Amino acid sequence: MIERKLTGRKPVINLPNGTIDTQMHMYLPGFPAQEGGPPLPPGLPGPDEYRQVMDWLGIDRVVITQGNAHQFDNGNLVAALREMGSVSRGIAVVTAETDDTEMKALHDAGVRGARIMDLPGGATPLSRLMEIDERAHAFGWCVAVQFDGTHLLDHAERLATIRSRWILDHHGKFFDGLKPNDPRIDTVKRLIDTGRCWFKFAGCYESSKSGPPDYEDVGKVAREIAAYAPERIVWGTNWPHNLIQETEDYPDDAAILDTVVGWIPEKHRRTVLVDNPAGLFDFG
Repeated sequence: MIERKLTGRKPVINLPNGTIDTQMHMYLPGFPAQEGGPPLPPGLPGPDEYRQVMDWLGIDRVVITQGNAHQFDNGNLVAALREMGSVSRGIAVVTAETDDTEMKALHDAGVRGARIMDLPGGATPLSRLMEIDERAHAFGWCVAVQFDGTHLLDHAERLATIRSRWILDHHGKFFDGLKPNDPRIDTVKRLIDTGRCWFKFAGCYESSKSGPPDYEDVGKVAREIAAYAPERIVWGTNWPHNLIQETEDYPDDAAILDTVVGWIPEKHRRTVLVDNPAGLFDFG
């Protein structure tokens, strides 16, 4: 079984009070994996483990994203939100078939976002974007959109029509890598300029070609976007790092925090880590 590091050396960067982790997953017993998704992560990393990580890194609030293992069953997410209480919000999986009664129940539980996951194991592909946007928009939610950003130019026109506030997830997940002056960087900026698009710093190791410890290829793009529109960036840990299969490959969350938050100019860190996600996810 993989051993997850839950504490250790404190980050060099002190997170501001009220910091919100906008990208993580949480699992409770009694909610089995659903057909079409990956298996549950070993050990079911849940609230107790994550609270240790919060204390270690200096995180105060959290947005819990529905894991792929649970597909369309949001029961685990609702239970996790209940367990974490007022410091938490959620991103659920909904479709056109999710009626107003269920949407209201999810909203009352703390859900403030809907998920698009157009990668293997995801429940809701980009082909369902418009219907999910309609459901989210009706309840004032955002939409978290994750896909292979290699093909961003193919999807840019449709993404620009999203009515809800929405998040381009995981640094855009440019699996083929980005070079200076890549037209997709300007496309991200144009999407941000619509006033409805946010860019999430999370999971840099999933698409970096240059790799640890600096993830410099992802960092170059991140620094450019951070300088361009700090008011449109949010950050997350990507805990418990579900794609990592071996203990020796498990990332040090403090080290990644120092690297990724270090890409944000210090004068903008409170904006990115506190103000942006508080507004986006209705923390009040």
